Amino acid sequence: MIGRWRSGSPAVFVRDRKHRVTMPLSANIRGCLFMSLSMAAFTINDTLTKSVMDTLNTGQIMFVRGAVILAGLLVYLRVLRRPILAKGMFSAPVIVRTGGELAMTVLFLGALAHLPLANATAVLQAVPLAVALGAALYLGERVGWRRWTAILIGFCGVLLIVRPGLAGFNAYTLMVVGAVIFAAVRDLATRRIVATVPSLTISALTALTVTLTGLVLIVPLGGWTPMDASVVVILMAAAGFLFAGYLFIVMAMREGDIGFVAPFRYTALLWALILGLAFFGEFPDTATLAGAAIVVGTGIYTLYRESRPGRARHAARRPAAASRPAPGA
Repeated sequence: MIGRWRSGSPAVFVRDRKHRVTMPLSANIRGCLFMSLSMAAFTINDTLTKSVMDTLNTGQIMFVRGAVILAGLLVYLRVLRRPILAKGMFSAPVIVRTGGELAMTVLFLGALAHLPLANATAVLQAVPLAVALGAALYLGERVGWRRWTAILIGFCGVLLIVRPGLAGFNAYTLMVVGAVIFAAVRDLATRRIVATVPSLTISALTALTVTLTGLVLIVPLGGWTPMDASVVVILMAAAGFLFAGYLFIVMAMREGDIGFVAPFRYTALLWALILGLAFFGEFPDTATLAGAAIVVGTGIYTLYRESRPGRARHAARRPAAASRPAPGA
């Protein structure tokens, strides 16, 4: 059972008749909880967004949802007394990252209107594989034959979901594949952003870009549609969950070992299966489930292999650290 926060960390406690023993959660467990909450928030956002796509075009959704997120971010920055502008916020990596996020958003939302939630989410799980491939090809990171094999098998799983040229093929799945590519561009560019540029500043710039792009797309995509109170509430809730998703994923990646925490991103697929069935009566066919299993399995293996060099370096430093006297000794 989760208890109150102590020293900045949630705690679990065990009750007996006389005492209550409090035990803090480990960094890995906290990271897993935050990652799982992040994926749940992202998927609920997708579900809420999909529910209004029959009445609103993608541009209007991007504008309204983005405006809510942008307003929330500006208030958040104001409360924290942090500057909105920062040195280096218009550097090439930041601009590339923002462009990748924008293209990914447009493509994914455009496809989500025509695809089952679980199918779109399953293809999107290939992002870690695409990032590993891009890191090897463009950032010069060393990738061994095991990871190359996992990447190849993982993309075969994507083809099993997409099934180009077969009866089950839907051209909108290609838009999700495009979203995967641009999401990988976003993540690779993020690695090149200097640490002096605050994450909140990058998020605010991205939200502004997405919001303005949505405004521009409203007329070409069919014009503004009047919204009743229920639609406004749904989009505001979607924006809130999207903001929470980004907040929790930052918290997750700052806790524990990345190789232990990152695989929990695949809980998004479980949420998509549950919510797609509950809200839209959708359930993927056998081929899609098999392809999703391949993508998830190879993605987890790729993340595991990527985490091994970091663990090896940490283990190599541990004896040297242990030989130093403790502070004040």
